[in-house]
Amino acid sequence: MRRTSPVILAGAAVALLVAGCSSDSSDTATSTTAASAVSSTSAAPTTQQQLDLSRFGALPAVPTAEASTTTCDYPEATPAIKDNTAPATSGVSTEGVVDVAITTSQGPIELTLDRTEAPCTVNSFTSLASQSYFDDTSCHRLTTSPGLQVLQCGDPSGQGNRGPGYEFANEYPTTAYPAGDPAASQPVVYPRGTVAMANAGPDTNGSQFFLVYADSVLPPQYTVFGTISEQGLATLDKVAAAGVATPGGDGAPNAEVTLETVTAA
Repeated sequence: MRRTSPVILAGAAVALLVAGCSSDSSDTATSTTAASAVSSTSAAPTTQQQLDLSRFGALPAVPTAEASTTTCDYPEATPAIKDNTAPATSGVSTEGVVDVAITTSQGPIELTLDRTEAPCTVNSFTSLASQSYFDDTSCHRLTTSPGLQVLQCGDPSGQGNRGPGYEFANEYPTTAYPAGDPAASQPVVYPRGTVAMANAGPDTNGSQFFLVYADSVLPPQYTVFGTISEQGLATLDKVAAAGVATPGGDGAPNAEVTLETVTAA
């Protein structure tokens, strides 16, 4: 089926993010698809075409929590790249927010994590933060193409293919759609200031996350679990302005970003 160029660009952006968002080892077939997308995108004229975001829907409303606590499951996966203890699985709060202060080599990034959106994700992130899992680690990936503008972090190896030794299921926005709803695979806008989980497919969340510094288009298969402060966005804007080290708008950031400390209040 033929599509207009903005949709093609969005599809390429989705392929790029899927390829690099593994919680553990990346899938070879997926990586090959992503390489093709990079090739076809980089072959375009040097002036990047702006994406018409009005063509895409918005994230759905956050479902109301059924209870004040929930149970989470963190099954073992590929061995952890850095020692940690898996988070508690019972009595996980579905209420309130958690403030996170990140000091980086490029400036501060403050997050507000929302338990109502993604209690099991927030539970995992804060558990890892309390164990200094993210401290002294690099953000391995910056994307700067229209339709996908994010900084990806959370792999202590700095390679983007390892995780904490466990995985867990997708939460909001995936869970806002009924099972089998085709809308769950249709791209929507993840707005500037969103914090979301990277993955290698459904229910493969681990420790990698991405920070959206400009509106980005993705299927609602990446768990949203918080927002970025204005001060944090200023830091991300500075990193984005320095670009990436490789052609195609997808690679290690030229302005190296090290997460020095990640502290959850």
